[in-house]
Amino acid sequence: MTLVHCFEFTVFGQTVHLPVPLLVNGAISVGAYFAGRSLIPKMKPMFINANLYGIDMNKKSKPKIPEAFGVVTGCVFLVSLFLFIPVPFLRNFSTNVAGNFPHDKFVEFVAAMLSICCMILLGFADDVLNLRWRDKLYLPTVASLPLLMVYYTNFNSTTVLLPKLVHPLLGQSLDIGVLYYVFMGMLAVFCTNAINILAGINGLEVCQSLIIAGSIVTFNVLEILSGNHSDAHEFSLYIMLPYIGATLALWQYNRYPSEVFVGDTFNYLSGMTFAVVGILGHFSKTVLLFFIPQVLNFLYSVPQLFRFIPCPRHRMPKHDPETDLLHISRTQFRVSELNVIGRFCYHVFRHLRLIRCELSTEDGGQTVTCNNFTIINFAILLTGPIREDRLNRLLVGFQLICALFAFTIRYPLAHYFYDAN
Repeated sequence: MTLVHCFEFTVFGQTVHLPVPLLVNGAISVGAYFAGRSLIPKMKPMFINANLYGIDMNKKSKPKIPEAFGVVTGCVFLVSLFLFIPVPFLRNFSTNVAGNFPHDKFVEFVAAMLSICCMILLGFADDVLNLRWRDKLYLPTVASLPLLMVYYTNFNSTTVLLPKLVHPLLGQSLDIGVLYYVFMGMLAVFCTNAINILAGINGLEVCQSLIIAGSIVTFNVLEILSGNHSDAHEFSLYIMLPYIGATLALWQYNRYPSEVFVGDTFNYLSGMTFAVVGILGHFSKTVLLFFIPQVLNFLYSVPQLFRFIPCPRHRMPKHDPETDLLHISRTQFRVSELNVIGRFCYHVFRHLRLIRCELSTEDGGQTVTCNNFTIINFAILLTGPIREDRLNRLLVGFQLICALFAFTIRYPLAHYFYDAN
């Protein structure tokens, strides 16, 4: 039995090979979109009856919105991957007489789905149980272990290219050994939490995830067309296309005004999916480039995330029901009660005008009231009070600009600093 493995066609005089598994994957991704679009409205009453709902504080009517719908998207996404798994290996099933089945590639799929399943479980547990911050740090590390083991057994490449500037001292590349695995483990932790802390308005989590996913797909296509590492990038497309299909369905109901909330489940699912394709697709550093807004938000949030500055549980903007506008949310503290790092952060952020402070004297001490340290609040500082949908468009536009900047760094600028692409 012979199976057609790819279609060939000509574009602008160049022959393009389109693998059959990729076509099947695209069809399954479209199916994931329609499945999610059909399931979400049917399951809304079930979530409310199970007390899985939140109050949309940025609306005048304060409606009850079913929450944690990322678990529905996650299930649709996983089922799509389950259905697709046999497809890339059908050709090997028919010619397996010589025992040439690509077990290493098969294990990559299984490890990827195992890590994603773990993060869906963690996210849903967080939505239901409100886990502590330290749990959100070490559990993604544990969930990334299958990926790191597969990377070790299949590749174990820990060499990084160095910029031309240091070639006379260190050479063109450097083997950093176990530090490379530490970096990949930290990438999984960062991706799963970075989207989670840049949230709080309708549709923002889903929109930023779709832009990152679209950037990864674009990067994969460009690399395949240029003939670089086609197997690894095809693997990435096999994961990302069903993710985009399932996420687009969620966006239909999560965009402003939201009918469902995605919960931490979706944020962890998205972060681990991006980490999976970055690690097993061998472009983890490029994935980080698509997280520029999330990196900026993390750096801006560090004083509160590490409790150098008091951090409330929710830092999302405050809604004014009379004007239907969002205002900055605030935190309050006394400088004298901060530790050395906290005082340093406060003075640096204040002098750089990254925060807006109000000073008052109470009980003989000076109290500082300032905005919470998120780029959502910083955007409101720049624009003034703003409607929620306009703020969302502003932040999504910033994400798109950063994605274009990431491609500029990855392609035109990289040639000035590195010998190899």
